[in-house]
Amino acid sequence: MKITDVKTAEVRIKDDGKPTYLYHYVRIHTDEGVYGTGEASHVDGGWRGSTRTMAEQIIGKDPRDVDAIFEGIRRSYIFRGGMSGLGISALTGIEIALWDLAGKAQGVPVYRLLGGKFRDRVRLYVDSAMTNCRERAEEARSRGFTAIKFDLDDAGNPHKADPWNWSVTPGELEIMVDQAHEIREAVGDKMDLAIDLHGRYDATAGIKVAHALEDLNLMWLEEPVPPENIQALAHITHSTKTPICAGENAYLRYGFREIIEKQACDIIMPDISKCGGLSECRKIANMAESYYIPFAPHNNSSALSTVGDAHVCASVPNFLALEFHRFHDKTWNDVIDSDEAVIQDGHVALTEKPGLGVELNEDFLQSMMDEGEPLWQ
Repeated sequence: MKITDVKTAEVRIKDDGKPTYLYHYVRIHTDEGVYGTGEASHVDGGWRGSTRTMAEQIIGKDPRDVDAIFEGIRRSYIFRGGMSGLGISALTGIEIALWDLAGKAQGVPVYRLLGGKFRDRVRLYVDSAMTNCRERAEEARSRGFTAIKFDLDDAGNPHKADPWNWSVTPGELEIMVDQAHEIREAVGDKMDLAIDLHGRYDATAGIKVAHALEDLNLMWLEEPVPPENIQALAHITHSTKTPICAGENAYLRYGFREIIEKQACDIIMPDISKCGGLSECRKIANMAESYYIPFAPHNNSSALSTVGDAHVCASVPNFLALEFHRFHDKTWNDVIDSDEAVIQDGHVALTEKPGLGVELNEDFLQSMMDEGEPLWQ
């Protein structure tokens, strides 16, 4: 089996006629008619050109040599972003497509090729941003979800020092703490609760917030500081009883090595469709397991990537929860064709279907394109 072509699709989903989510897909074709589809997230307009350049290196190769193809491209990009950023995110789309193709070629689900599964269902947590906490918690609970996340970082807080200052004033902290207690009361004691700060505070502020929330029994406090300074993150983690979660802006296992070795956070959250793909993130989870660190991937991608992420989450023992970012997106399920609902009682239900187990709904995606514009290019 040889790779013959690589195509890309960039689709802006319209809800009620208004553009909402932008998704990026990669499809790899072979001389035997088998194809695989992947998704890349957090990329900009250059991703398509990068993907096409990478594709030139893999035409004629056996797509089942997934890790070798991935590493060959990555090493060739050493001076063009082979460590992080757009280059890795574009390569991730290729990697996921290769796994889908390899599973189809061998007639097995991807999780079988990753070593098999520890669980049949992959637990999701609902990312709720800054919505009405009581309504969202009740709705999430009614749909079978057992974990939920809300945001506390508010650029419009009237007590902020100024738009550029990353500290937290007493008035600002008071409002944040009161909101966190209101959220916990609304969610209840039996549902896991995470709080996100989006890396928008300095280390002193992060410590203050983490200490102030210690009595809430959080699943985690997410990214209290920006991602560049791992020692600052470690300082916060080691100073508080509040579990700290981070890693959505790290790339490859090399980007997680220091985080894990320094135990700079209590829970890691790689974005699988951004930071290296299925095999790479399984390796990251395995590294974390040796330090007894749970694995809770970040994910705000489409249903295709969510299913791909679930294959990784099923294949590692230290999985905690996978993010679900489209709770009220009426089009989320329309992106893929599947024999049954992907999300059942707050979990991704894995199947025995080969590859990722789902296909893109190309009729729906084509309907989102401008008139006369092809889906695959």
